[in-house]
Amino acid sequence: MSAWMLGQAIVVVLLFAVLYSQLQRQRKASDSQLAVLNQQLELSQQQLSASQSETEELRAGIIGVGQRVLTLDQRVQQLEHELQQLQGAYSELAEQQQAMSLTDPESKIYTRAMKMVQLGADLDEIMRECELPRAEAELLLNLHQAKS
Repeated sequence: MSAWMLGQAIVVVLLFAVLYSQLQRQRKASDSQLAVLNQQLELSQQQLSASQSETEELRAGIIGVGQRVLTLDQRVQQLEHELQQLQGAYSELAEQQQAMSLTDPESKIYTRAMKMVQLGADLDEIMRECELPRAEAELLLNLHQAKS
């Protein structure tokens, strides 16, 4: 029996050796997989950190753009207000000018003379009808020719 027991002991030792060998291979494979997973985790953490940094930069940029837009909007509103004031002042001045031209006899004469020039009147006719000096009548004719 001792040979039989010795044989069984050898078989048991061989089984333990095979099991130990397989466990070592599995452990190496697990260690290898763990190393790969650790590398992937580290890479993912780096990417996450980079993404967070980019997000913060974008957020800061958007805030800056928003502030610039608000500043520009305020400037546009200010310019619109100034434009309305200028339009009002222009309208008032235009009304005053028109009122002055209606009451100023000399401007009536020049308005009439310009109409005559536009209708094709000659120099003598303008001088006679509007009682203008020759130099002024020539000036009106020259101005009309420059416009045409």
